[in-house]
Amino acid sequence: MESGSVTTPFGRRSMTFAMLAGQFISREIEPGKSVEKWKLFRSLCAAKRHLGISDRALAVLNALLSFYPENTLSEETGLIVFPSNLQLSLRAHGMAEATLRRHLAALVDAGLIARKDSPNGKRYARKTRDGAIGTAFGFSLAPLLARSTEIEQLAAKAEADRLELQRLRERLTLCRRDIAKLINVVVEGELPSDWATVQEHFRTLVQSIPRAPGIDDLTPLVAALEILREQVANRLQMRAKPRELSGNPDQTERHIQESKPESIIELEAGSGNEPSKHQPIAPASEANRIFPLGLVLKACPEIVNYGPDGTVRSWRDLMIAAVTVRSMLGVYPSAYQEACAVMGTENAAAAMACILERAGHINSAGGYLRDLTAKAKQGKFSLGPMLVALLRANGFDVRSAS
Repeated sequence: MESGSVTTPFGRRSMTFAMLAGQFISREIEPGKSVEKWKLFRSLCAAKRHLGISDRALAVLNALLSFYPENTLSEETGLIVFPSNLQLSLRAHGMAEATLRRHLAALVDAGLIARKDSPNGKRYARKTRDGAIGTAFGFSLAPLLARSTEIEQLAAKAEADRLELQRLRERLTLCRRDIAKLINVVVEGELPSDWATVQEHFRTLVQSIPRAPGIDDLTPLVAALEILREQVANRLQMRAKPRELSGNPDQTERHIQESKPESIIELEAGSGNEPSKHQPIAPASEANRIFPLGLVLKACPEIVNYGPDGTVRSWRDLMIAAVTVRSMLGVYPSAYQEACAVMGTENAAAAMACILERAGHINSAGGYLRDLTAKAKQGKFSLGPMLVALLRANGFDVRSAS
C-alpha cells in the first residue's frame, strides 16, 4: 500500500489524501448555491496557473462538464457525471486513455473534482421508476461548486496580474526606447563627456531581462531603467543649459518679454508659418519666445504619447518625447541640435511636436525643421502662428488663448 493512502472496503482502488480532501470540500457547499458552469470554466482557465493545472487537464474537465445536462451547477440537480473513458476520450478530441487517466488524477489532486466509486469501480447511474436519476457513480463536480467563489477570486487576481505585467512590459519598452534614443543623441552628436559607463550600465540592465519575465522580475528592472533614464535626461539637459543662458542679447530680451505675457492671437492672425507681404518680419527674439507648456500640448496632443509613461508633465518630458519623435520621423541629430541652438531647447521640442502633428502633410520632417531653423536665424520664424493654426485645427477658440 502506498504512503498516504488507505484501501477502500471494496479493495478496488486506493484513496489518496486529495480524494479525501475533495470529499470534505464537497460537504462545504452553501445551501441553495449555484453557478453557471461555463462561466466558472472560463474562470478556471484564467486561474489555471494559480491552481496548478495544465491545458490538457482543462480539456478533460471541459469534456466532463459537457456530460452535465444542466447549464447551472447545483446540488438540486445532482453533481455526478458518469461517462466511460471511451466517451470522455471522444469529447477530449481523441485523447489517449492513459493520458486521460493521468489528467483525471490531476484534476482530483487539484481538488476540482472528486471520485464517487461504485462497488465494482464502474461509472453508471440507477434510475427511479419515473425515469429520473437516483444513485450515480462517477465523478462529482461538487468541489467545483464549493470552490466557485475562490476560483473566481483567483481568476480576478490572474487578470490583475496580467494587466500589471502588460503595464510593466510597456514601461520597460518605453524606457529602453527612450534611453537608447537619448544615448544615440550623445553618440551621434559627439558631446564631450564620459558616457561609456552609462552605456555599459544600460547594456547590463537590458541583458538581465529574462526570456519570460514575471512581475517580480520586471518591477526592479523597470525601476532601475527609469532611474537611468532620469539621469541621462538630466545630463543632456545640463548640456543644453549653457546654450540657453549664453548671454546672447536676443536670449536676454526673450526672458524680459516673458515677464509681460500677451495673447498669442496678437502675434499673427494668419495660420501659416511665413509672414505675409503686409506683415512686419518678426524680430529675431520672437523665435526664442517660450510659450506655456499647456498651450503647446493643447495644440500638439500627439506628442504626449511619446513622453515618459505616455504622458508629458514638464518641459523635460517634452524634450524626451521630441528626441524620440525626431528619430521616428528620420530627422538627423545635427538638424535637431541646430534647432536647439537657434530656437532654444524648449522651442525646438515644441517645433518637433508641431511637425509630428502635421506629419501627414510634410514630405521631409528633417528638411522642414532645417527650413524653420534657417528662418529663425533670420528672424522670420515665430512658433506662435504654428500653434495658433494647430489650436484652430483642434477646435480651440484662440481668441481666449494666452
